[in-house]
Amino acid sequence: RSWRCSMADPRGFLRSGRETPRRRPVDVRIRDWREVYEEQEFGALQKQAGRCMDCGIPFCHQGCPLGNLIPEWNDLIWRNQKSDAIDRLHATNNFPEFTGRLCPAPCETACVLGINQDPVTIKQVELRTIEEAFATGNVRPQQPDRMTGKTIAVIGSGPAGLAAAQQLTRAGHTVVVYERAPKIGGLLRYGIPEFKMEKSILDRRLAQMKSEGTRFRAGVDVGVEITGEQLRTRYDAVVLAVGATQWRDLPVPGRELVGIYQAMEYLPWGNKQGLGEIASSPIDVAGKHVIILGGGDTGADCLGTATRQGAASITQLEIMPRPSDERPATAPWPTYPMIYRVSSAHEEAGDRLYSISTEAFVGDENGDLRGLKIVETKFVDGKFEKVPGTERELEADLVFLAMGFTGPEKNRLIIELEVELDARGNIKRDDEFMSTVDGVFVCGDAGRGQSLIVWAIAEGRAAAAGVDNYLMGETLLPRPIAPTARPLV
Repeated sequence: RSWRCSMADPRGFLRSGRETPRRRPVDVRIRDWREVYEEQEFGALQKQAGRCMDCGIPFCHQGCPLGNLIPEWNDLIWRNQKSDAIDRLHATNNFPEFTGRLCPAPCETACVLGINQDPVTIKQVELRTIEEAFATGNVRPQQPDRMTGKTIAVIGSGPAGLAAAQQLTRAGHTVVVYERAPKIGGLLRYGIPEFKMEKSILDRRLAQMKSEGTRFRAGVDVGVEITGEQLRTRYDAVVLAVGATQWRDLPVPGRELVGIYQAMEYLPWGNKQGLGEIASSPIDVAGKHVIILGGGDTGADCLGTATRQGAASITQLEIMPRPSDERPATAPWPTYPMIYRVSSAHEEAGDRLYSISTEAFVGDENGDLRGLKIVETKFVDGKFEKVPGTERELEADLVFLAMGFTGPEKNRLIIELEVELDARGNIKRDDEFMSTVDGVFVCGDAGRGQSLIVWAIAEGRAAAAGVDNYLMGETLLPRPIAPTARPLV
């Protein structure tokens, strides 16, 4: 058989099976806050990159909102051309060290090899490519050739805001990033546990951005310390990357009891503890029975954090049925399937219960939480129905609500800027990512709704192109997506 492909190893997917890096032993890693994965030997990684078939139609591109040039840098890593590989990776992704750790890899579920075999370990090749680049000094500041004289304020320093800021800085604009938290990073710093991404990884990239000229102002609550009117007066354009931080609550009887917290009230303290900034969390789970409501990634983050803090027991509840182990017929390739996944946190401790609805929180005579009343459910005709006779009570000293977010906070900044919201509560924007107010742009979860980190970066890059075009009448910045784009996930 003749091989038209230009890939380095045309039979790589036949010679090698899928191998991912090993996780550190559970009894070791739960005693610290370091990342859970061991480093994969580079030769083994090259074999994994060599499994890429360089498809005629690479569906991994469609699976990735950033349009990452996956077959190209797979081939370059296989050939040990690391410098060229990072150039191709950075051409579409500002922060592969973030996505390589935190993205659920919709590219892999869209991999053509995954139709009837295990897909290429795209995420791991991406991560190792950027780490090799940092280790060899191939990640350098990219200062603009000239300054435009235009000034831009980016509100929010999560992945969308940082991506927009870096793109606009490199285009020659003066960019200031505002963050109301004490340190820059948004959910990357305060929501992602240290065991998933050590904050030195974030600080390393921020140092590059500072060297390029991006300015950071942490601890500034825009809308309070700087009004919307002042913002519009000082800057030629404003980018709202404030996220979807309005958390979803559970208004059932007993919600007022002491011991019920939102996940984002709990997780930042765990990060501070992991970094040694505090000795222990003020939300103390040591020796206590913990229940987490929500079966997603945020719930798993709470699980891993509580495990390291010495909880007596941890139970994660999910109202949806347990996903299947295999790709369901309702999510054919190349879409992202909802299948049963086991994160590193799930390996370490805890129980997972599915098809469970919380009826009420139960307290003691002092107003402290002591348990939950739950009932099993079934999903019938698009709605949940209780299963009679399945009511019971679970012991709980603490409950963490990890049920997602409903949109951006309706704070003073949103009111002062007079931007319009859509039916879902997100900030409206046009095809250039501009809101209904001239010169005010929006990107990331604030305009899209709660989504993946890879979508946040893609939106930040696309919004930057819209801002540059607005200010200069043209742009050379890439536009990876349109606001109406929808993923395969």
